Amino acid sequence: MPSAAGQGQPEAPPCGSACSSAWRSSARRAPASATSTPGGAGRGPGSCRPPRPPPRTGTSPSTSSGPWWPPTPSRNIFFSPLSISMPLAMVSLGARASTKAQILEALGLGAQGGPEEDALHQGFRRLLQGLRRPPEDPQLSLGSALFVRPAVRVRDAFLSAMRTLYLADAVPTNFEDPAAAQKQINDYVAKQTEGRIVDLVKDLDSSEVMVMVSYIFFKAKWETRFDPQSTRKQDFHVTPETVVQVPMMRREDEFDYLLDRSLSCRVVGLPYQGNATALFVLPSEGRMEKAEAGLDQQTLTKWLKKLTKRKLQLYLPKFSIEGSYQLEKILPTLGIRDLFTSRADLAGFTNHSNIQVSQMVHKAVVEVDESGTQAGRSHGRGVCIQVGPMGSQMIVFNRPFLMAIVNAEGVLFLGKVTRPAGGHSS
Repeated sequence: MPSAAGQGQPEAPPCGSACSSAWRSSARRAPASATSTPGGAGRGPGSCRPPRPPPRTGTSPSTSSGPWWPPTPSRNIFFSPLSISMPLAMVSLGARASTKAQILEALGLGAQGGPEEDALHQGFRRLLQGLRRPPEDPQLSLGSALFVRPAVRVRDAFLSAMRTLYLADAVPTNFEDPAAAQKQINDYVAKQTEGRIVDLVKDLDSSEVMVMVSYIFFKAKWETRFDPQSTRKQDFHVTPETVVQVPMMRREDEFDYLLDRSLSCRVVGLPYQGNATALFVLPSEGRMEKAEAGLDQQTLTKWLKKLTKRKLQLYLPKFSIEGSYQLEKILPTLGIRDLFTSRADLAGFTNHSNIQVSQMVHKAVVEVDESGTQAGRSHGRGVCIQVGPMGSQMIVFNRPFLMAIVNAEGVLFLGKVTRPAGGHSS
């Protein structure tokens, strides 16, 4: 799987209230029943697409306001709020005292948990069980796992809850052989995602005690596909100074469309077979930071309600990007301070003292091509909006843009495409 071309590691996912807002929103939506997707255990169901409701918002201000990431001028971003919140909820089953309180607060449940905590776990159980149905579109490979040093005896009650609610397991792993441990973890994830996610963990050492991983891979077909014969190499303006050649797909049709004057951007919705929709957001010239700052739960809900049919000539890059994040370096900024330190209280997980999570790794991958999501040089630059034949409007995604993949359960993915993978300098 190619990474973000020419950009090194993607930017860290949202930090501070921005990131917790996304996770809290996903966590609160999890109790809804699953309608599409397979988990780490299998492939998920599709259905005749119902009217696409907007993602549901939480009740607290933090779930419905605030951007999901700070402005980032030069990096690709791609992550899954759902796939980050799930392993946090899972590990909370074995956490105690302040360690548990910090996790629950980050998930928007309050330090005491209560009925909402039980509803959260049951919601993930229903979601993951729904993912085990026979394979149809769309497909979503979603899961978590704990890899634990063999000397650490995991409590039977935690194992039972983990298997029942999250269809996951604690896998004995010999970290005294870091290379073998790394291969074991990466092979496990590659198998669960049919080889779509590889090399998830790196740089393990013999001191590791417990490594937590989460992974997600989405693959779906457009309701109406792009014609591969219409795909042509075109310029993509990474910056005013940097132009790369990318395969640009083209389709003329009626699309879900919205002009958001308040955020100076245009939004195009492309439905998948099933019940998911991709939103592609093209900011006006010089307005990317404004669009980024306004991308929150309320904005997505507003867009999905206001999209209307419009005849367009749409040009969209064929691309793949991925985001890989060491969450043990990010979560402390959200208030989860104890889990990765000697202060961690995981008494519900094991009776061993001084046990902490060594690493927590999240990776999300998207491929976009003519069938769907697997998820001479021009002197001009930026947005290309013209009037095409028969009055159709031409919209060309030939500069950095934002994207979201949503379904009835909420926000599956969020991303910023600054440089589509596979682009070559022109």
